Amino acid sequence: MLAIVRIDQPSDGPEFMDKAEAALGAFAGCKGFERGWFARSTDEPGAWVLATVWDSFGSYRRALSAYDVKVHAAPFMYAARNEPSGFEPRLIAVPGAVSRRDGDLSDDAHRTDIGDFGPRSR
Repeated sequence: MLAIVRIDQPSDGPEFMDKAEAALGAFAGCKGFERGWFARSTDEPGAWVLATVWDSFGSYRRALSAYDVKVHAAPFMYAARNEPSGFEPRLIAVPGAVSRRDGDLSDDAHRTDIGDFGPRSR
């Protein structure tokens, strides 16, 4: 599972980078964390991305409830753009090969709500 949080911040001053490092460090201490990075856009100097890779969607969701994440990462991410941030890789490439991966998200995950399957039978 890939989590991408885009942040607009014109400066890369020491305080901003310290907060980014604390946020990434908080995620790095969570179960299921595989790797992550904080990067600045080469096209727009004020655009940044905090990207993390997780072994599963559940690990990422649980990490958002971790104390250190609430203290260090959540406040930093308040400046994030309001857009989707969780992505499920479906094609994986390594040098010389591309493979498909089944997703965990059901095909109707964004189309169903509670009660969509009719009334309960008694």
